[in-house]
Amino acid sequence: MAKTERYYGTGRRKKAIARVYLVPGKGNVTINKKSMDEYFGLETLKAIVRQPLVATDNTEKFDVIVNVKGGGYTGQAGAVRHGIARALLQVDSEFRPVLKKAGFLTRDPRMKERKKYGLKAARRAPQFSKR
Repeated sequence: MAKTERYYGTGRRKKAIARVYLVPGKGNVTINKKSMDEYFGLETLKAIVRQPLVATDNTEKFDVIVNVKGGGYTGQAGAVRHGIARALLQVDSEFRPVLKKAGFLTRDPRMKERKKYGLKAARRAPQFSKR
């Protein structure tokens, strides 16, 4: 029984964590056992997910299998992109300059700001009234 090659990458963005596997195939993207078109409704999110594959000309060479949890759809799309970029590095380390220049390997450090006491949200103060 021959073991097929699988390349793994973990992607993170805000509260979302994506576990990405690249398997040699025809270019199908499966996210949480659904097709990418089913999972992400917006075309912009689908484009974000495809960016690393397009940048390295690997759109038709690999099937992408993703397990993603946490956060919202935009955060999850960013996490999947990060995971795909990291998995592509395992495929061929010569992709690094292309992916690095495009910014796909950089973990986006922006997080939700904590709520402060005396305020209704992180910066939202209670409504002011003179009387």
